[in-house]
Amino acid sequence: EKNYHDMLDIEFTIQDGKLYMLQCRVGKRTGVAALTMAIDMLNEGLIDESEVVMRISPAQLDELLHPILDASDEKNHKSIATGLPAGPGGAVGIIALSSEKAMEYCDAKVKNILVREETNPEDVEGMRAADGILTARGGMTSHAALVARGWGKCCVVGCDAVKIEGDTVIIAGKTFKEGDLLSLNGSKGYVYDEEVKMIDATENPLFQKFMALVDKYRKMGVRTNADNPADAQKAIDFGAEGIGLFRIEHMFYGENSEVPLEKLRNMILADTLEARVAALAELEPYIKESAKGTLKVMDGKPLTFRLMDPPLHEFVPQTEDKQREVAKARGIEYEKLHARIENMHEVNPMMGLRGVRLGIIYPEITETQFRALFSATAELKKEGKNPMLEIMVPLTINAAELKHQKKVADRVKKEVEAKYNMPFDYKFGTMIEIPRAALVANQIAEVAEFFSFGTNDLTQMTFGFSRDDVNAIVKTYVDEKIIPADPFNSFDRECVGELVKIGIERGRSTRSNLKCGVCGEHGGDPTAAEFFYKAGMNYVSCSPFRVPVARLAAAQAAIKEDREKK
Repeated sequence: EKNYHDMLDIEFTIQDGKLYMLQCRVGKRTGVAALTMAIDMLNEGLIDESEVVMRISPAQLDELLHPILDASDEKNHKSIATGLPAGPGGAVGIIALSSEKAMEYCDAKVKNILVREETNPEDVEGMRAADGILTARGGMTSHAALVARGWGKCCVVGCDAVKIEGDTVIIAGKTFKEGDLLSLNGSKGYVYDEEVKMIDATENPLFQKFMALVDKYRKMGVRTNADNPADAQKAIDFGAEGIGLFRIEHMFYGENSEVPLEKLRNMILADTLEARVAALAELEPYIKESAKGTLKVMDGKPLTFRLMDPPLHEFVPQTEDKQREVAKARGIEYEKLHARIENMHEVNPMMGLRGVRLGIIYPEITETQFRALFSATAELKKEGKNPMLEIMVPLTINAAELKHQKKVADRVKKEVEAKYNMPFDYKFGTMIEIPRAALVANQIAEVAEFFSFGTNDLTQMTFGFSRDDVNAIVKTYVDEKIIPADPFNSFDRECVGELVKIGIERGRSTRSNLKCGVCGEHGGDPTAAEFFYKAGMNYVSCSPFRVPVARLAAAQAAIKEDREKK
């Protein structure tokens, strides 16, 4: 240790009574052990502070943040299936085949694993109630994966071996029923049909000391993706410096979502302008309160609201029984409602009526969102708070779209300021998630005060892969070495990265103080942190549980750059 300044494995042998030293190498260690050793060696004067930061890998730090399967016990069990490691950590529990069952188990204090073909917004409360999630379909940016990572919940998706048939689950040919036990390793994607011991590595007094050193060397900011006050507070506790992505539409599923979802559906299903405006007027107070609650928690820290983005068909019921319920509640014929929903069908909804396009075709929708966000800001200012509002327009392709929306925003802002007799500032920006936007970023920056790169969609548009359906293709492509890795999981520097660099450079050629960040899933990818740092990003944004990992990766990128300069 004194010579190499690290903990080493030493190999030796004794032959004919003589000791031979064969070799020594850096010894492997768990996350807890790595942190303890690094701090001990700092205290002993063997290494300096920057080396302490470099000694802990993001994966080791991740171990400290999630309950995990005990590796010493896991090696005694054989996995029965493997999927994509979509949510880190481990989980042990009995099978729940529906959200209702998961909630029932949760209420009874029974640990459970929600097993589904794939999840959708209606499953959110069941996902919250489950200790782990296992899906047969979906990729690393599927609904289940995104929600689970946001909550720091163990999740395995795209597990082809899982087949659900009625009230049974077949995994790799073995049949299970609700109530049977499974164990998941969300960090590796392994599924076990036996109980594997769990450990919680977070109770380490050295953690806060280590993170203070991390922030001492970090230069790039770290924000979080959060959609409610609880997640926002959790992210602050983990060291987040703001919110880089607040998805307004997340208020329409999960806890207390029934009423606003009903109002949203009324807006979506309205077949006249008057009906749509009336529905929006009823929806606006809910958007305002949702925004205000999180702005209040983030007092003095920037909060970027993304205007409504996902395809609207996601929020209308898809099954006949649910459609009949809605038709009855609205007092209309089922056939009429069904026809309206069918008319919303798009061949490729991810490239359809969403994002900024929704606001241009139906400007009353973005007008309502602007008024709700501005009203929340004005009310908080009157209460003596310091809301730092940023509004982000998604899916833009040129400056004309932003000018169209900015005109609406400016008009509504004046109306709100007059109503509350309270002037306020905000920032107006956009998501760069279509290749064309990166190429004309110099024009877009004439209107946008900040860019946030949505790398999920930018990857999808660049590769031509549907991020929700591509799992089988990507697996074969990686196995056959046609591409080196799943681009939705591991950031593609060669092409997507080039578009990011072009977007930043061209944007800042017009607006030198243009603020740039990343809010796609790659924002929490520690292997991409160095690229984003060198590309000139002001910050990365990731799920609350990934914030410490992103802070560490950003610090290590800065230390590496400093060492290269020397």
